[in-house]
Amino acid sequence: MKETATAATTEEIQDEVATIGIDTKADSEINGQSEVGAGPSKSAKKKAKKKAAAARKADAVETGGPEGLEEAGTNRDSNVSAESSSVQSAETSGIAGKKKKSKGKKAIVQTDPPTVPVADLLPGGLAPEGEWQSYKDDQRWRETSEEKRAQARLQDQMINEVRQAAEVHRQVRQYMRGIIKPGIDMTYMCTTLEDTVRKLIQANGLEAGIAFPTGCSLNHIAAHWTPNAGDKTVLQYDDVMKLDFGTHINGHIVDCAFTIAFNPKYDPLLNAVKAATNTGIREAGVDARLGDIGAAVQEVMESYEVELDGKTRQVKCVRNLNGHSIDAYQIHAGKSVPIVKGGEQGVRMEEGEFFAIETFGSTGKGYVNEDLECSHYMKNYDVGHVPLRLPKAKQLLGVIDRNFGTLAFCKRYLDRLGESKYQMALKSLCDNGVVTPFPPLCDQRGSYVAQFEHTIYLHPHRKEVLSRGDDY
Repeated sequence: MKETATAATTEEIQDEVATIGIDTKADSEINGQSEVGAGPSKSAKKKAKKKAAAARKADAVETGGPEGLEEAGTNRDSNVSAESSSVQSAETSGIAGKKKKSKGKKAIVQTDPPTVPVADLLPGGLAPEGEWQSYKDDQRWRETSEEKRAQARLQDQMINEVRQAAEVHRQVRQYMRGIIKPGIDMTYMCTTLEDTVRKLIQANGLEAGIAFPTGCSLNHIAAHWTPNAGDKTVLQYDDVMKLDFGTHINGHIVDCAFTIAFNPKYDPLLNAVKAATNTGIREAGVDARLGDIGAAVQEVMESYEVELDGKTRQVKCVRNLNGHSIDAYQIHAGKSVPIVKGGEQGVRMEEGEFFAIETFGSTGKGYVNEDLECSHYMKNYDVGHVPLRLPKAKQLLGVIDRNFGTLAFCKRYLDRLGESKYQMALKSLCDNGVVTPFPPLCDQRGSYVAQFEHTIYLHPHRKEVLSRGDDY
């Protein structure tokens, strides 16, 4: 019944539409149709549209009445909603994908104990800069000079290598501070430190590695002591230890030292030396007179006192120990930076120079002498060909040339390379002036010496304390 009535109605409407000249198209096309020429009247069109709408409604009712209409509308809405959700989901997935992609490569961090080479931790291969300081008043103009800034940029590659060596030094000393405790074996301490340096700097012959033996001089010994094979020295609570070690990349040396004392009674001694070293750094700069730096250091150092065993002692500068200039593969490059007044009056610092600013304070006489068994050695920088009679001496010299060049070394380093029975050969090299021994330097027994040291570079526009860290 319903089907016959609906069909008849639809046919009637179509006949009427044909009569007035309207094409039976989808209502979307009817709505969008434009009048051309003399078409049907507006009222006729309106009437035809109403009838077409009534027919569609009847068809919808046929499929399920008003519910059918509602369902059809719901289906259309669902389709649109699904499509919208799909687009939104795709966009969200794209964003998530991008986020995942950006987080795919995790940042490398240092391990504990440190084993990751510092070069792998540097973003873009750029090492962190040291502490920048302005030159004193008469050289302050350099800071705003475009010419000086341009000159500084020409040295970026070389300076980046030194900064990387300085970063190795900072990370190693931070680690060592955590493991150095009373009772630690000194040989174990030194080998641990040196092995850590080798890992972090990616030691490779003369291209990168340790710049000189680890100095761990105790109490009245001011410098140049490290344990030889078989030494059983153990660090004690009441010891004052100077930990002095160096790193290098392509011969660019970072020379840096600090003092460890567990007993707080030594704090005034350490504070005096640290303040004196910082004074030396502040006074250093292009055209600075070395003698003036020494006078400023002494004034600060000797303003401190320390009470030990019920006696108050003035902290004295060790007057025959100095800071020094540094050159490629040359730890002592010719200029000395005194720590007392009166020395090196005519000598000035120059642009482009590296300096180790180091000070030593003592509760003793403030003067050191060579003493004890020698452990430090270094091939002379300017030595030419020297005829050697002992075959073992020639062979040992070859080992030194290949592994250390003109950088300092110690007997433990020769042992590590598998050398044995080299004492006679080493003595022959020393006697012939090819190698120089550096025995420990000691103040009077019963006294205590402290040391702090930093490496600085005199840029054309400012100075940089390359080895500065959060610790000192």
